[in-house]
Amino acid sequence: MAFGALKGFLDVRYGTRDGSACAEFSWEGHDENDPSCGRGWAMIGTAGRLVGHFYIHNGDDSAFVCERG
Repeated sequence: MAFGALKGFLDVRYGTRDGSACAEFSWEGHDENDPSCGRGWAMIGTAGRLVGHFYIHNGDDSAFVCERG
């Protein structure tokens, strides 16, 4: 994955969230060349968009929405 200046590798587990299919993940990588890690989740939202939330351990977090181009 790549998100701004952050790059990392995911460890994904599939399940459900609020009755819908969901992917929950932990990640490990680098944020501006500093070692970093965290967690997050993603699921299919309205209109077929991928929605989720991304957390950096002891740092920021951010919601995201992905649409097909």
